[in-house]
Amino acid sequence: MRIALLTDGIYPYVIGGMQKHSFNLAKYFAKNKIFVDLYHTNQSKYDISKLEFFTEEEKKHIRSFVINFPSCGATPGHYIRESFDYSERIFKLFSVNRDVDFIYAKGFTAWKLIDEKRKGFKCPPVGVNFHGYEMFQKAPSLRSKLEQVLLLRKPVLFNIQNADFVFSYGGIITELVQKLGIDRKKIIESPAGIEREWVASGIRETETTKKFLFVGRYERRKGIQEINLTLKNIYKNYTFEFHFVGNIEKRHRLSLPQVKYWGEITERSKLIEIISNCDVLVCPSYAEGMPNVILEAMSAGLSVIATNVGAVNILVGPNTGWLINPGKASELKNAMIEVINMNNHDLNEFKQNAIGYVRNNFLIDEIMDNLIKTISLCK
Repeated sequence: MRIALLTDGIYPYVIGGMQKHSFNLAKYFAKNKIFVDLYHTNQSKYDISKLEFFTEEEKKHIRSFVINFPSCGATPGHYIRESFDYSERIFKLFSVNRDVDFIYAKGFTAWKLIDEKRKGFKCPPVGVNFHGYEMFQKAPSLRSKLEQVLLLRKPVLFNIQNADFVFSYGGIITELVQKLGIDRKKIIESPAGIEREWVASGIRETETTKKFLFVGRYERRKGIQEINLTLKNIYKNYTFEFHFVGNIEKRHRLSLPQVKYWGEITERSKLIEIISNCDVLVCPSYAEGMPNVILEAMSAGLSVIATNVGAVNILVGPNTGWLINPGKASELKNAMIEVINMNNHDLNEFKQNAIGYVRNNFLIDEIMDNLIKTISLCK
């Protein structure tokens, strides 16, 4: 079987959760001896022609098509224009390399292809994955809501309504996609997963000072403002540490002794080292799909405080963490205080439960086996 994987980049050539998921797709398709036509781009210092983050055996099954991502400046709507232009560039290459059995498209990458197929272009089934459908979830500001309604919703609907299949992480995401008018028979549920070797054998025992962690870039949707407000409210009265990993500008940082900023970490082993030294991941996003960072944190032995958005509730439950409502700094504050006051033994149980839950349900090789079987049946 040969699959065309259309992406806006794979990790670490492009940084982001969607890009990590794309990398895993390419890797595990190839590990399973499936040939992959990989359409992607590069925004890094690495030589993408080497595909050095794949094994030599995996590379035998990957045919790489590197495409420059367009730039339309910073005018309103530039992302949508760039996305359509990028899909046109992908279509131009695909139209002469279309001998595949299935097309797996991330985001808007199949936009032009879907439009042409609607007009009669012959190609195999197209499955589209918009991950969290954030444009249909709660917006953190009026500006974000206007951008979602005016710019993003219509093209997303065009893509999913005209695709042959739509991918979903499950949970609230599947419910949302169905509310958008997609027949349940067209929806392929496949959660994100973690590599077996990254699942810890046991937890780091909780110490006197509880350690919290946030991993991600500065973006209003990620809820960093709610974190900052909470930290400013509790730092005088409680003992804790809070660690930020990600590209967060100095003007958005707090000058508090309990808070440490690590900056952007691209080296996987270093990131796991930092994660493993903490107790609780904080993920207060307004909208999400199924965050890789939650899987990575739970597999390293962390409990989680997260908002009940996207497919987060598939991962975080009453035995592994705390689900709160998006945009509610008061709920975040209460959850953090509960952790700080929590008996170490009880928190250790939450952390151990997190490891076991990931090991039993979200190992990527098992998830990919199921996905491959499902795709092979798509006609």
